[in-house]
Amino acid sequence: MKQNNLIYWISTGLIFLMEGVMPALTGNSEMAVEGIRHLGFPDYFRVELTIFKVIGALVLILPMVPLRVKEWAYAGFGFVLISATVGHVVVDGANFQSFMPLIFLVILVVSNVTLHRKLGIEN
Repeated sequence: MKQNNLIYWISTGLIFLMEGVMPALTGNSEMAVEGIRHLGFPDYFRVELTIFKVIGALVLILPMVPLRVKEWAYAGFGFVLISATVGHVVVDGANFQSFMPLIFLVILVVSNVTLHRKLGIEN
């Protein structure tokens, strides 16, 4: 049980840092603006995505949030990470950077699975 709890908090903490804290701190940087522009998205999408990522990360990390709400956050991050992979492959071709979001998708799945184990819920 302790090992499961440790894996849950490490994986959830990584998602919180990479999908919540980093966008909050760098969402208005020139690199973020150019990255969204490079993929062909309008600038308002960058702002919207940053806001939803920060909210989703908070939902995952706060223990008082109901499981159903957490599941929506997991689904939203899953869609974002898969869409990021597709967008990078289409625009830049298949390279390591294009598949980086899939690494975070695996971490997201680990977080979700260990959350269910922690709560005693079968997937």
